[in-house]
Amino acid sequence: MANEDKKDFNAMLHDSKDMPKFQTITDEKSIKKYGGNRMYFAAPIDYDSVMRLVPFGKLLTVGAIREYFAKQNGADFTEPITAGIFISIAAWASHQRKDDQTPYWRTLKANGELNAKYPGGIDAQKEMLENEGHTIIQKGRKNIRYFVKDYESALYKL
Repeated sequence: MANEDKKDFNAMLHDSKDMPKFQTITDEKSIKKYGGNRMYFAAPIDYDSVMRLVPFGKLLTVGAIREYFAKQNGADFTEPITAGIFISIAAWASHQRKDDQTPYWRTLKANGELNAKYPGGIDAQKEMLENEGHTIIQKGRKNIRYFVKDYESALYKL
């Protein structure tokens, strides 16, 4: 995202965009990739609500949230693009509030990867996770990425 300081992320968080909703996909490649044709779209506030459930020292992945929504709503999968966008909106909305914070830093990308799109980028998320007892490791030489070491052992069960 760009120009975060000029956007009202809390307004975005509460704009449902006519979601939740379902869509039937017909693209065979996508059906094979996602294991079905019934795609679910969760509202932005729904992501925020799930992210708030994660207690100190525990972690969650975007994929786990998507699987949870699909299972809860009888869908084959939850749409991945809006999931990433809405999780970022939840993070920035929390960052803009003085209190009532959502612990967004506990929500990781696939394989325990930190999310550079969160407020303060990798450095801020790294610091918050280390303050909760997690070890952050760096991978790569040119395309450097950061991950929580042994993140699976700290996953929160939805």
